[in-house]
Amino acid sequence: MNYLAIIVITFLSGVVGTGLGGLIGVILKRDSNKIVSLLLSFAGGIMLAVVCFDLMSEPVQMMNEGSLPAYTPVIIVAAVAVGYAVVYGLNFIIDKRTNHEVKHIDENHPQTADDLDELIHSNHLESHKNANTNLFMAGLVMMCAIALHNLPEGMVIGASYALTPDITANLFSGSGFIMAIVIGLHNIPEGMAVSVPLASGGMKRYKAVLLTALSGLPTVFGALLGYALGGISEIMLTLSLGFASGAMLYVVFGELLPESILMWKSKLPALSVFVGVLVGFLLVMF
Repeated sequence: MNYLAIIVITFLSGVVGTGLGGLIGVILKRDSNKIVSLLLSFAGGIMLAVVCFDLMSEPVQMMNEGSLPAYTPVIIVAAVAVGYAVVYGLNFIIDKRTNHEVKHIDENHPQTADDLDELIHSNHLESHKNANTNLFMAGLVMMCAIALHNLPEGMVIGASYALTPDITANLFSGSGFIMAIVIGLHNIPEGMAVSVPLASGGMKRYKAVLLTALSGLPTVFGALLGYALGGISEIMLTLSLGFASGAMLYVVFGELLPESILMWKSKLPALSVFVGVLVGFLLVMF
């Protein structure tokens, strides 16, 4: 029953979250910068709180209770570094592949996403509507890259749920549920980045949304892997939690916060992060 519960919750977070972003991408692409900026920064604040106050602190607590060796903090730091490096590498692949959409990087086509239209490539696509085949292929590349990117994110959810003895009774509480929510929110702009080039490349809108949603399916497999590894032993649980923490730290500092600030050059995204950290702290404590 625990595995079935994980499948259900990560399906909602990965597939439904990414699919929702895909639906938004093919229907509404304008005037959403400020809302998405606050959404990304708020989700980043919650992620940061969960990582610092729960995922990384749990192995330390087990060490203090005598069930883990005294060098546990070194293991945590190493696992965090590996998790960060893996997600960084996957995102590097995504960035490199999607830059093929923009053959002429210049002052009119910056590499950074300075607003929502640039983030989902819709402003560039509108300037090059005749290149339908290239746009379609770009969408497929983006879909495959994000599918790979969702695997370690699923491990975050699974490793978090490994801390819960009876998942079915606590499916909608604890760090696992919190991470499922914030990753689902984070998947929305990623889904937009996939569906826009697919639809602009000639694919029917419903097919573009369906394929976009399917790119979130690896989240389920990653969650099952993270939960299985975390249940082997306390050392494996420590490694899984450390890897999950590193993955989330990259998502926060390498994706969510830079994108939110670039999309809305204001102090409000920073305030949204602050509120997210406080909300995350309360969620972890209660």
